[in-house]
Formats: sequence, C-alpha cells, structure tokens
Amino acid sequence: MSAEARPHHPLARMIAARLGIGVFTLFVISVLIFLAVSLLPGDIAQQVLGQSATPETVAAFRRELGLDQPLAWRYLTWIGGVLRGDFGTSLANGRPVAALLAARLGNTMFLAAYAALIAVPLAVTLGLLSALWRGRIFDRVSNVLTLSAISLPEFFIAYLLMFWLSIRMGWLPSIADPGPDPGLGDRLSHAFLPAITLVLVVTAHMMRMTRAAVVNVMGSPYVTMARLKGVSRWRVVTRHALPNAVAPIVNVVALNIAWLITGVVIVEVVFVYPGLGQLMVDSVTNRDIPVVQACAMIFAAVYILLNLLADVVAIATNPRLLHPR
Repeated sequence: MSAEARPHHPLARMIAARLGIGVFTLFVISVLIFLAVSLLPGDIAQQVLGQSATPETVAAFRRELGLDQPLAWRYLTWIGGVLRGDFGTSLANGRPVAALLAARLGNTMFLAAYAALIAVPLAVTLGLLSALWRGRIFDRVSNVLTLSAISLPEFFIAYLLMFWLSIRMGWLPSIADPGPDPGLGDRLSHAFLPAITLVLVVTAHMMRMTRAAVVNVMGSPYVTMARLKGVSRWRVVTRHALPNAVAPIVNVVALNIAWLITGVVIVEVVFVYPGLGQLMVDSVTNRDIPVVQACAMIFAAVYILLNLLADVVAIATNPRLLHPR
C-alpha cells in the first residue's frame, strides 16, 4: 500500500459509514411511510370508488390494489417497485406515478435553486458584515430582523408578501403557475413571490450561523496575532477567519437547501405553485396513496442525501474529525 493512498482511507471509511447510515435511515422511513398510510382510517377502495359502489366492485378494486394481501407482502411489493423506479399508478387519473413526479419535481427543484441563488450569497455576506461590525448598529438591526424572520411562520410571510406586492401594488402575480411551456422570464416572474418567501425564511438562519462561526474563529490565537501585526479587520475576516469557518457554514447552507426542497409544501400551496409539495397535498385530499408515498419517499431521500453531503464536506474540511483522539 502506498503512502500516498493512506491518508484518503479515513475519509473514504467515513463516507461509507455515512452512506450506510443514510441507506438504513431511508429504509426505516420507508417502513414508517408505508405503515402511516396503511393505518389511515377508512377503506381506501371504498373512498376512491364512492359510497354508491357495490360490495363486489369494492372487493374487486381491493384485489386490484393488493389490499387483500398481508401488510408485509404489500410493503415488499411496494419497496421492490420503488427500487426499480416503479412507483405504481395514480388512483386519481391512472397515469404512472413516475410521470407525475418528473414534471413536479423539476418545478420544485427550480424554485429551490431560485431561492438558494438569492439566499446563500445574501446570508453569507450579511453574516460576514455582522461579524465584522459586531456590536454596532448594523449588527443589532440585522439581529432584530433575523430573529423576527425566524419567528414568523412561512405561510404568514407568504400572505404578507402576496397582500403587499400582488394585491396592493400589483407588481407580481399572486398565482405562481405560469401555465404550460413558459419561457424563463415567465417562470422567474411567477416564482418570484414564493422564492422570496423561502429566502426570507432561510436567510435569517444561515446569516446567524455564518456570523456565529466567523465570530468564534475571530477569537483564535492566530487571528489575534494577525491583528497585532497590523492586518486590517476586513482582511483578517476574509483571509483568516472565513476559510477556517467554512465547515459550519457549508453545513448550515446544505441543511437549509435541504429544507428549501423538502419544506416548500406550505409555500407551494399558498401560491398554487405546481411543484411536488402541491402534488402531495392534492393527492392526500384525493386519497391517491401511491402518489403520497412516492412524494414522501422523494422528500426523505433528498433530505438524507443533502445531510450526507453536509457531513462529508464538514469532515473533509476539518482534519480533526478524520483523526479523532
């Protein structure tokens, strides 16, 4: 074994361990999702067909859905299809669930990316400025504003923005659905209100964590030595403090991006945005169980994957985590 390959082994082992934990967590979540859906009150077949359906029709539909099979067998059948990329067929319109998810997932990813491209640079910049001017008026005002933003639920922020920017000012559409085959400009304008709602929710948290990470590093001996040598405060922050605060900042950014993707359900419903969250809510209303299960699995998988990415980046940028004593 070469000496060059040896240092990579701790990171590879750590990534493999995190992957194993992620796969196991996703398996446990899949069981919980299936059990939660199976324990919903009422007969799904009866509710889908309506009260006017005959007992024979309900029984035949139950057999078609596999509801007459044992619970364990139904789970194995479902999870086996998921592993093959087959999420089943929608009970509402008979279309493959994968086809329904494809378009909606793209819309949700577009909205999350739109919000992230605004929120991440804004949060990191504001966090750096707050750390640079700690205790001054900018820091105090930003702390008050971020605490206010964190305290308000996203649906309240969404309705405030809709009222002022759409209803009162008429600047932006209140409905975020741009229609079929929109251009990039239409998509950006229609998704602006939900994107800004998400930005206001996540920027506050990322900014406070960035400020805390940089302030913590600013108390290190090498930063104090740099200040004693006459290095400017801005240079100390950008050249010495920020590179050593990357791990916690990247971690919180990855976690908030995961929230942007998995936590958009309320925002999508408020603005009628045609994303995965809206599809999941509509499917719950229609008792479209295969779609509900598929949406929940996708949200769980994305959240676990981004958490795994955050862990790997934090470990890779901090050698002390690779070689704990």
